[in-house]
Amino acid sequence: MTSSSFQFKQFTIQQDRCAMKVGTDGVLLGAWTRINSDTRRILDVGSGTGLIALIMAQRCPEAEIDGVELDPEAFEQGVENFEQSPWKLNLFNYHCSFQEFADEIEDKYDLIISNPPFFNHGDRPENSRKMARDFSSLPLESLVKGAHQLLSKNGRLALILPIEQEERLLEITNNYDFGVSYLTKVRGTAQSPIKRILVEFSRLAPINRAQKPQVQELIIEHQRHQYTKEYRELVGEFYLKM
Repeated sequence: MTSSSFQFKQFTIQQDRCAMKVGTDGVLLGAWTRINSDTRRILDVGSGTGLIALIMAQRCPEAEIDGVELDPEAFEQGVENFEQSPWKLNLFNYHCSFQEFADEIEDKYDLIISNPPFFNHGDRPENSRKMARDFSSLPLESLVKGAHQLLSKNGRLALILPIEQEERLLEITNNYDFGVSYLTKVRGTAQSPIKRILVEFSRLAPINRAQKPQVQELIIEHQRHQYTKEYRELVGEFYLKM
């Protein structure tokens, strides 16, 4: 394995043409998101290398999984990674913005999953990696609005974001009648502050809105490269050396 590729247990990610490389956030989201018997159509928004879509395919090999990616280099590499995987017949990638996709597509999805851009630089990003992580390419409100259009009646939206974006995200989702079903707060170590939230939204009937969501906490390491049992159990079926 080289820096241009990342080998998982059941698939390989080529990433030399993608600004955003394989990282903990994507693996966490793909491993954490719930799969159930109704999960037949999945959409990965901002699919990049195809990492999350491929994790979903490994976990749910009967599902039809689409990706949508704006960056042309990332889109092409994602397609190549799909084609080299054991689930290539169930994977398809669209090259466009999510806003365009949501306005034009008529299909409905049981699950929409995304590791969205989260930096707000104000000025135009100076390089492709910053652009891939900048809110201007996919504002949170556009992501939630599009998910509202594309999700089936019982569909779910699963995201990973910095803890600093939690309040804003909940504000937006409430405007679109989404309620939190599950929420996991992620720490690097027990002593470190919460850095990320993993959150699942669903459409909730008004009568259920008073119900509190299931909130958990996940700690990744005891110390450097000494992973907690919970983290190993969550991602162990994907990472080659875990």
